[in-house]
Amino acid sequence: MRISLVAANWKMNGNRTFAERFFTDLELESVSADVVVCPPFPYLSLAARAAEEKGSFAVGGQNLSHEPDGAFTGEVSAHMLLDCNVRYVIVGHSERRSFYHETSELVAKKFVVAQAVNLIPILCVGETLQERDQGHTLEVVASQLQAVKAVIEEDAWKRSVVAYEPVWAIGTGKTASPEEAQSVHKFIRTQLGDVGSKVQILYGGSVKSANASALFAQADIDGALVGGASLDAREFAGICRAAV
Repeated sequence: MRISLVAANWKMNGNRTFAERFFTDLELESVSADVVVCPPFPYLSLAARAAEEKGSFAVGGQNLSHEPDGAFTGEVSAHMLLDCNVRYVIVGHSERRSFYHETSELVAKKFVVAQAVNLIPILCVGETLQERDQGHTLEVVASQLQAVKAVIEEDAWKRSVVAYEPVWAIGTGKTASPEEAQSVHKFIRTQLGDVGSKVQILYGGSVKSANASALFAQADIDGALVGGASLDAREFAGICRAAV
């Protein structure tokens, strides 16, 4: 049986005061799911200290470089994240693919680099509204997965998390219906091969405590990658409690 996982992606939001208050307010009693918080890079050490004190969540990075080190101003390496007691890292978020033109091949390199130092990559896949309207959802998702499949052994999926985030639902207030999300999640699981049944697959896209239970009730939805709602500690905890 797969354990549920709920991850918070703060994106480029917050400051030190916000972060300190968030971790003070974050109460995860009666939460059976694994919980990950991914703050902006400057607050990783603060998050790691809070995680050590509370013992109820892990820390994740929002991105990493595909290079191990060197003259890459502004980049952050896998080893640097590990040095900050980070356990997870998001790779291939739609905002990275869209705003910073990260290709699926580059995302695959980041996936491999993360696993090389025992970080757990949270691989994001998903289609745009135009791709959805044209009926290309499964084709797009399969292509994004294939780029990673081409450079890893199948067993490597067991040391990763996949997050299905339809781009049209991120930050828009729109959410795929539980049935629509389940259909894509089931497809992703089949794409992962024989180990697919062991991989946590999350849904992302305007997840809130009000809709989380219906999403988590689906057979192949193992949790959520939460954006805007993760900026409210109580709301985020409510989502975590909905995951069983």
